[in-house]
Amino acid sequence: MVSKIVIIASIVVGVAVASITAALMMPSQEAPATTTNEKSKATQSVEQITTQLLSPSIAGAPALGSDNAKVTIVEFGDYQCTWCHRWHEGTKDTLVADYVNTGKVRFLFKDFPINDLSDRASSLAAEASYCAADQGKYWEYHDKVYSSWQGENTGWVTRTSLEQFAKDVDVRDMPAFSGCLDSGKYTGVVRDNYDLARSIGLDATPSFIFLIQGETPQLLRGAHPYSTFEKVINGAYAS
Repeated sequence: MVSKIVIIASIVVGVAVASITAALMMPSQEAPATTTNEKSKATQSVEQITTQLLSPSIAGAPALGSDNAKVTIVEFGDYQCTWCHRWHEGTKDTLVADYVNTGKVRFLFKDFPINDLSDRASSLAAEASYCAADQGKYWEYHDKVYSSWQGENTGWVTRTSLEQFAKDVDVRDMPAFSGCLDSGKYTGVVRDNYDLARSIGLDATPSFIFLIQGETPQLLRGAHPYSTFEKVINGAYAS
């Protein structure tokens, strides 16, 4: 896998392109131009996207690390994704120990269930993580699902397995957990995260967005090794 850091142009350029396209389609005797009002709307859209990226999906699924960290990393992942599992098992804990727990990085996870088939297994696992979050067990559940990974669409994600994971991480009120899952309480949250990923041009999992104070956001696409994250983070603090 190529270790390549790509600037996220789609966050800003996507908005600008939409404005220009709309102008070209309008009958007018004047040459297309981006107005002050259009610039304001574009800026507002970028700000809205940035706010979504920086905000936890729900209050019970908080970011790891300090809110004062210069670097925020947002992972977009799928609980059935092979490379998400490998990154979780091989890199995440070291990254958390070295940079999150030391206050240098704030880390969030957002769902991007691209492996969904008709059973919606990836989305169901994501919804279950928020049901666990209702009882203060979001990150414990998140880690348990990834550590229990058994492949992409191999049938391991079921109502039974998701309930067992909840028991394994000591979710106390199992009727409440099951009721949460049955009700589809967090279906919209998972869909919003998916739509956010698509809106900024993501097409693969895992994908990591680096939001660095005072710098252009950066995208890291794929399960890169610890050394790649180390390079980006240390570079942010060196500048």
